[in-house]
Amino acid sequence: MSEIVGYARVSSAGQSLDIQRDKLDAFGCTRIFSEKRSGRQADSRPELQACLQFLREGDTLVISRLDRMARSILDLSKISDLLKKKGVVLKVLDQAIDTGTSEGMLMFSLLGAFAQFENDIRAERQIDGIAKAKEKGIPFGRKRALTPEQCEKIRTLREEEKFSISQLAERFCVGPATIYRALQGAVR
Repeated sequence: MSEIVGYARVSSAGQSLDIQRDKLDAFGCTRIFSEKRSGRQADSRPELQACLQFLREGDTLVISRLDRMARSILDLSKISDLLKKKGVVLKVLDQAIDTGTSEGMLMFSLLGAFAQFENDIRAERQIDGIAKAKEKGIPFGRKRALTPEQCEKIRTLREEEKFSISQLAERFCVGPATIYRALQGAVR
């Protein structure tokens, strides 16, 4: 007997799965897999993997939106191939996609391509923004653990007063690796 199986995902612990779960329940899902994880790669989502493993020929996988299942064309393609091999139909509620029809398969492929394009554009804009900020001298990365004056003081204490690495680390409230970098003149 075939089943209607749902999958719901939100990206962070602060978000709620309730809206997606309500839609899946209303559609008639007999089993729902859900998780709160980033959607970058399908391999890093255990509930999605469990869901895909659970599905059998004739089952229907239901999701609220395409981006809940895959965030890249590669992931979407892998999942689509797996579903096809298993004989599972995918229904995407908010985008009215049904891979049980040829029109649905076309729409599925097109939306996946657009989602990937959008992700690529967003990444390009982020890279451009970071480059522009660096041009303006906006610092990136971790805040420096020690000021240049503290680094100079560390070198002085080590050379003149023979402080040990652990004494210096304790005195400046940093780890030994930071002290070694300060002594070499390249502290981050």
